[in-house]
Amino acid sequence: MGFKRRAKRVWKFIWEDDSVWSWVVNIVLAFVLIKFVVYPGLGFALGTSHPVVAVISESMEHNEPFDDWWSNGGQWYRDHGISKEEFSQFILRNGFNKGDIIVLRGAKDAEVGDIIVFQSGRPDPIIHRVVKMGATGNGKVYQTKGDNRRTNQQQIRNALLDETNIPENEVIGKALFKVPFLGYIKIWAVELLGALKTVAG
Repeated sequence: MGFKRRAKRVWKFIWEDDSVWSWVVNIVLAFVLIKFVVYPGLGFALGTSHPVVAVISESMEHNEPFDDWWSNGGQWYRDHGISKEEFSQFILRNGFNKGDIIVLRGAKDAEVGDIIVFQSGRPDPIIHRVVKMGATGNGKVYQTKGDNRRTNQQQIRNALLDETNIPENEVIGKALFKVPFLGYIKIWAVELLGALKTVAG
């Protein structure tokens, strides 16, 4: 059988056959393409090693309209020089939820109000909002905070995470936009396969 004929048969099997094996091959091909072509290509274009992350915690959830959220938790920001008017101009000012997908780009120009993903002592990277910036001889340092008052207070009490001095070389990327709830697919896949990257907070 010639190469052309063999290639036609393979093509037909992948794209036209309705058998179980054809479906299995399609799923494997999709996984390989996404993991080794689409994901790295997107990362190259956006300037980050992790262009798409799934959120696995509630630490950035507001759970109430912006004005109510600010009334109940805005004092901390006011005490640290961030007004309601300033916060209302920040990206994703209403936070985001567990299970959302966040698209990232390189974070070289991250500023106060941006949402960054950074490495920590925990297994998963963290995604929180920049609330303060500084500089050292080695470059920028960031202070971050989760928008969710309840989970953020728990983290402070339990001393789970030091967010006061994050060097820029630990920052993976900054948020561009969110895709609601699509991250649950990735979260479930991680739980099943333990193979894809997620972010916590």
